[in-house]
Amino acid sequence: MKKASSSRLTAKQRAELEALAALPDDRIDTADIPEVRDWSDAKRGLFYRPVKKQLTLRIDADVIAWFKSRTPKGHGYQTQMNIALRDHIKRQARLRKAS
Repeated sequence: MKKASSSRLTAKQRAELEALAALPDDRIDTADIPEVRDWSDAKRGLFYRPVKKQLTLRIDADVIAWFKSRTPKGHGYQTQMNIALRDHIKRQARLRKAS
């Protein structure tokens, strides 16, 4: 499903953004913005959404059952399979670099 695009900026908004972009960093007042020091609740990749490609794939029934048994009500098992495949790819890449 396609998301609705944002409305266009007005001339006033564009002028304000251009003025801010032209301002040197040392002239920007950040006193009212607290510095973030604790990143423990940060979520990595929150805005990154890789392109998905639909395909037909035959996987052994016991493998599917294993993934489904480890997700609530069997929902999200395909995501878990994708994570497992991605982890395998990363491990293989590390092994190739090490050798």
